Amino acid sequence: MTRHSSFANALFVLALAPPVAASAQHGGRIDVPEVPAILTVEEGHAPYLQTRAYGTQNYICLPNATATGVAWKLFGPQATVNPPSAPIQVATHFLSPNPDEQGTPRATWQHSSDGSTVWGRAIQSSDDPNYIAAGAIPWLLVEVVGSEDGSIGGAQLARTTFIHRLNTEGGVAPATGCSNVAQLGATALVPYTTDYFFYRARGQK
Repeated sequence: MTRHSSFANALFVLALAPPVAASAQHGGRIDVPEVPAILTVEEGHAPYLQTRAYGTQNYICLPNATATGVAWKLFGPQATVNPPSAPIQVATHFLSPNPDEQGTPRATWQHSSDGSTVWGRAIQSSDDPNYIAAGAIPWLLVEVVGSEDGSIGGAQLARTTFIHRLNTEGGVAPATGCSNVAQLGATALVPYTTDYFFYRARGQK
């Protein structure tokens, strides 16, 4: 085989290889920023995947026990989830029913390649101004409360135990557009970005 053909074959193999996210399992370094103490992940779990999400936080104007009688209520996110600083989608983030909780709607992350999916419940939230930027949604510690392997048997996300939502930008409900009953049912799709850090039990692959 000539040197030229060997090089061409190597390029062909690389072209077929699936994109790899920045993750500990592939030798990437994951630097989780300092977080408020209430967001600390419990011992025995380690980050294995770092991503950046781009999308919207979606709100609907509903009745509420306020002076105006209405208020914006979050009804779910919609975002693409990429490796840090790379235009390659590795997951989709949205709201969907969790089959492990009889269909309770939960924040969902679904892997783009193998379809593995996890559902999360926020167990701690922080809007500490020493960490969170003005005008940004809170940082969260999310506990995984449901998971499924993908339809082809993949499990890229299925072993996740906790997720951090950190370094948030935007996403806060609007200050206008939901101030009286005439505006009931109005929706607002507010752009946001954030880092999601995925954790699993130490030693788990």
